[in-house]
Formats: sequence, structure tokens, C-alpha cells
Amino acid sequence: MNRNLFPLALGGLGIGTTEFVIMGLMQDVATSLQISIPTAGYLISAYALGVIVGAPLLVAASVKHNPKKVLMVLMVLFTIFNGLSAAAPGYYTLLVARFMSGLPHGAFFGIGAVVASRMAQEGKQAQAISMMFAGLTIANLVMVPLVTYLGHVTSWRYAFVIVALIGILTIVFLKMWLPDIRIEKSNVREELQFFTTGKAWLILLITSIGFGGLFAWISYISPLMTHVSGFSLKAVSYLMLVAGAGMVAGNLLGGVMADKMAPEKAAIILFLLLTVALSAVFLFSENQVISVILTFICGLLAMAVGSPINILMIKSADRSAMMGAAFMQAAFNIANSIGAYLGGLPITWGLGFQYPAFVGALMAMMGLLLTVTFMFRYGIKSKSWALR
Repeated sequence: MNRNLFPLALGGLGIGTTEFVIMGLMQDVATSLQISIPTAGYLISAYALGVIVGAPLLVAASVKHNPKKVLMVLMVLFTIFNGLSAAAPGYYTLLVARFMSGLPHGAFFGIGAVVASRMAQEGKQAQAISMMFAGLTIANLVMVPLVTYLGHVTSWRYAFVIVALIGILTIVFLKMWLPDIRIEKSNVREELQFFTTGKAWLILLITSIGFGGLFAWISYISPLMTHVSGFSLKAVSYLMLVAGAGMVAGNLLGGVMADKMAPEKAAIILFLLLTVALSAVFLFSENQVISVILTFICGLLAMAVGSPINILMIKSADRSAMMGAAFMQAAFNIANSIGAYLGGLPITWGLGFQYPAFVGALMAMMGLLLTVTFMFRYGIKSKSWALR
């Protein structure tokens, strides 16, 4: 990995850890704070809401400032609020701290994506962005299971202490290793101008619906694997590692594909393959061997879509690139909420645990159709491009 990109990847590692570790520690938090598990579940929603609110507001506040300094300030906020999460005396304090922790998330990735693309050689911008998101995927593969285990055997509060320490390290490495990239200054009006176009909202719709296919499937992977595939409950953690390994590989694959071809074409190919893979999960999950293979493939394909879609937004937004990339993080969190909700409907209706994957396949297919619509309506003809 390019040393200059390491601070962005490290920040992604911290952000990915704090976003997902609460899911594994929910019961520990509920017991410690004497609340119900559904009430503890609002801690996940609070973080997601913070991402959605913070992404546009913090980018809007930072468009006239040096990106390196902005990234350092964002990570200072991230570190402080995760430290407050660790020290929260009660549920409502923790709820507010989780919301505040989510505020820098979208802005960090949004500004970081633009900075990474500016540092990259021509034709390797998507791979540079994928290196930043590698921290997020490695968090799911390594840090989340590790920190979750530590939280189980000690206290859930130590999970947020570790995240805060990662935040401190990120600040140090941002200071030492991130170049002082100059981005043409704009104002809030210019940054928001892109979002008066249909192109912008179509990309966000592709993200919110198409990427939601991942969450429709993975949100219910535990009952799928235990009730349909016949694995033990203990095996689920290992199966999540398989999915995480697929996501790490997919993140790298998506970056390469988005540099080798037009990003909308890469997204079309990946959405098509994801639709087929999720359909196969629905049809063949009773076979354990096939089920494990498909777990890796679905994780790979779902995460691979991320780089082409991010590049498509940055490339289309031009002078609104930072705001566009930040809005993408909000869209990914909307995809999380929509996917989990729609994937749960068949279970509510009394259908089998393989049906969330069927819903995921439909959402991926919708993402495919929307991307095809984008290509024919707004297709960017030039394969070679450069950000001004």
C-alpha cells in the first residue's frame, strides 16, 4: 500500500470497527445498562442517522479549508465521541455519543475519496479509493471479531477505547504521511449545484437500492445458515469471516475494474453477477458446501460494486466531488436500513429464512436496471478522465 494512503485506510479501519462492533456487543450493552435488546438496537440507528446528517453538513462547512486539516479535525471529533461512548454513564448519554460518532463518518470518506483520487496516477484513481475502503473491509474481517471478543470477556466499553486509540493513531499518521493536497476551492452553493440534476439522484438511488441487496441478505445470514443450511450457531462467526474475506477481495477487485473500464459498465457487470449469486443463495442454501462458497462470492460481489459507484459519483459531480462522495456514504447507510427492513418482511410473513436473499436479488436487479438507465441517459463516453 502507498504510504500516503495508509492514514486514510487506518481511519477507515476505525470507522468500520465502531460502526459494526455494536452489533456483536448489543446484548452486553443491554445487560450493563439494564435496557432491552430492541432499545439497545437504537444505538445502531443513532450512528446511521449521524452519518446521514453529518455527511453533507460537515462537508459544506469544510469546502473552503485545507483537506488535510479537515480530515484531521474530523478524526479528532471521531476520537472524542468514541471516547465519550466508552465513558457513557447511561443509555441516553451513549445514544447521543453514538449519534455524534457517526457525524464525521461520511465527511471523512467523502473528502478522503477525493484526496485519494488526486494522489493517484492517471488511470488508477479507483484503486486508490479502494485502498482507503480496505480499512473498512479489514475492520469487518479482523477488528470487529477481535474487539467483540474482547468486549465479551472484559467490558463493552473497552471496544470504544480501542476505537479511540485507532483514532489517535490516524491523526498522527495523517499529520506525518498525508500530503498537503490542494483542491480547487468552491462554496456550498457550487457543491450543492450538482444535486439539482437528475444524474445525482439517480446515482444515489442506485446506491440506496442496489447496494441494499447486500444488507437484505447479510442482515439475516445467521438464521439462514442455521435454519436452512444446517450449521451450528457457533459456526456462524466463522462464516462471517468467510463473508468478510470476500469483501476484502471484492474491494480490491472493484477498484481494478473501475480503472479498466467505465465505472457504470463495471457496476452493471457486478450488479448482474450479484443478482445471480443472491438468487443462487435462495435456491441452493440447503447444501452446506455451496452455501459457504456463495457466502464468499456474495461478499466479494457486493463490496466490489462500491468502488465503481463511488468513482461514478466523483466523476459525474466534478466540482461537487466532495459533497457527492459524502452523500454516497449517506446513501450506503440508507441502503443498510432499507435492505434490512425489506429483507425482514418475508420472515414476518412466515416465509423461510432464504427469502431475504431473494429480496436481495430483486434489489440488486433494480440496481442493475437503474445503472443501465444511467448509462444510456448520462453515460460518460471517455474512458480516460482526470479530476480538476
